[in-house]
Amino acid sequence: MRLLVAFATAAATVPLSVVPLGAASLSVPAEAASAVYGFAWADGKGHLRIVPKSASRATRRTFAFKALPKAKELRLDYTKAAYGRVTTACDLKETEGRVAVDAKGLGRTKCTPAHLADELGSGPVPVRVEHAGGKATKVNEVLVASWGSPRTATGTIKRAGDTSVLLTTGGKQIKLGYAYTTAFYRTTARCGDAWLAGKPVNADRNGLGKKMCTWQDLTKALKGAAHPVLVKVDYTPGVDALNEVWEVYGDA
Repeated sequence: MRLLVAFATAAATVPLSVVPLGAASLSVPAEAASAVYGFAWADGKGHLRIVPKSASRATRRTFAFKALPKAKELRLDYTKAAYGRVTTACDLKETEGRVAVDAKGLGRTKCTPAHLADELGSGPVPVRVEHAGGKATKVNEVLVASWGSPRTATGTIKRAGDTSVLLTTGGKQIKLGYAYTTAFYRTTARCGDAWLAGKPVNADRNGLGKKMCTWQDLTKALKGAAHPVLVKVDYTPGVDALNEVWEVYGDA
């Protein structure tokens, strides 16, 4: 599964808009744009969400990302944004050994918001985003040196959107995103059943689901769950990515 990148906040200087002579003698400052690094996730049509990370150059082409204390998630409209990819063509899924980055390590192949939508549909994308007023103005894909190490946990999850959940484990709550690569293992007879519906015909001796289902089945099951549900998960903390979910037969 493709891993994601972190954001660092930076203010871009925007010149003042000067009123011509003869008009009212005022100078009106334009809204300053900010830039963040991180892993972008799809968040509804034409929108992405990202939690800013600190970013440093790991190599000439790659970045290292770390969590920023108290960083808050941003939701941005990218429908008018310029998009630069690290691939040599906009429709490539992988670099195929040829990388297109500028001296700052930013993707330089000029692509469209539609190409960004395609990439976000496949999972998180490591990026640098310039934004102002809730809108992304420029998005550059970047390469990351490491996506981090997955870990497992037992806890509860509840729906936070069609492709995200809130995981509560060890006294902490973590927002995780998921995509078509996420595996969902059910205890129920069918993938489309309600959560814990019927007998646990596909549970192992520890009560964990064995029937492999899809991320779409996870979305459907969570939509019908009125309360947080008990699960075992495999997730990647730095990317906030949900990799695997096991339904657990028992009460949360």
